[in-house]
This record gives sequence, structure tokens and C-alpha cells, in this order.
Amino acid sequence: MSRFSQFISRRYQQFKRGLTQIRDTPHAVAGGVAIGVFFGFTPLLGFKTLLAVLMAWLFRCSKLSAVLAVTFHDILLPLMPLILRWQYQIGFYLISRPHRLPPKFSPKLFHFETYLSAKALHFLWPTFIGSLVFGAPTAVAMYFIVFEILKRASVARSRHAQAQANPNQ
Repeated sequence: MSRFSQFISRRYQQFKRGLTQIRDTPHAVAGGVAIGVFFGFTPLLGFKTLLAVLMAWLFRCSKLSAVLAVTFHDILLPLMPLILRWQYQIGFYLISRPHRLPPKFSPKLFHFETYLSAKALHFLWPTFIGSLVFGAPTAVAMYFIVFEILKRASVARSRHAQAQANPNQ
């Protein structure tokens, strides 16, 4: 097993352990994770966690699980340039009339100052639209996966508690 896969495995186990220790309903925790994953895909760098907590509060989900999910989503950091490019291409395709793919991207044309000017909307808006395409289905899938994990953990905890209460059976 490579170091990277060991790192991923450790982070997943920590994430799962953290989720099962949250004292809330499985629905609230899974909803918080879904919200966190959804905002993890957005290109809103400094606002992901804040928006995830706000939405979790509005939808009465676990704010802690939303923060954990946004943080866990950062494990994809090495892949983010690729994901952001796909999001930009999909978003550009969706908002262009007639639909067309974006022009070829050249790193030579990339200047950091572009993102600090009004021209940034030409890049950020399609990326944001593309992030909705990536984030929504992933968030829905994560809701059901986490809900099932938490439901099974709850059943196992109740069995363990019954075994502790009735040691003779």
C-alpha cells in the first residue's frame, strides 16, 4: 500500500470516527455532510466553511458534520486544478449560447492579476455553475452513504449496550 493510499485510509477512518461520535440524528449528520460536500466543490475559497455552517443551521442539520465534510473535501486538494478545469468547461458549455466548449486554456495566458479584476467573473461564473453540476449529485450520494453508515453504527451501538446490560444471555 502506498503512502498516499495509507494517508487517505487514515483520513477516512478519522472522518468516519468523527461522524459516528456526533450526538445527533443520522438524518441531521448526513444532511450536514451533504451540505459540506456540496460547498466543498464550490470555488468560493474563503467562504466554503462559513456557507456550509450557515446552510446546516438553516436546514437544521449538524453544523459539526458540515465543517468536517468541507475539511475532508480538502483531501482532494491535489486534484483540485483538474476538478476546477472540468467545472469551468462544463459551466462554460452550459451558459454559452449556442452551446460550445471553452477556448483552449494556455498556462502562458494565466495571470494572477486577472483573478483580482472584474475579468474574474469570466472565469468564476462558469466554474461556479460547473461546481453545482459536480456538487449536487455528489452531495446526494454522500447523504445516503453517510446515513446508512450511521444507521448501522447506531444498530451496532444498541446491540453492544444490550449485551452489556444482559451479560447472561
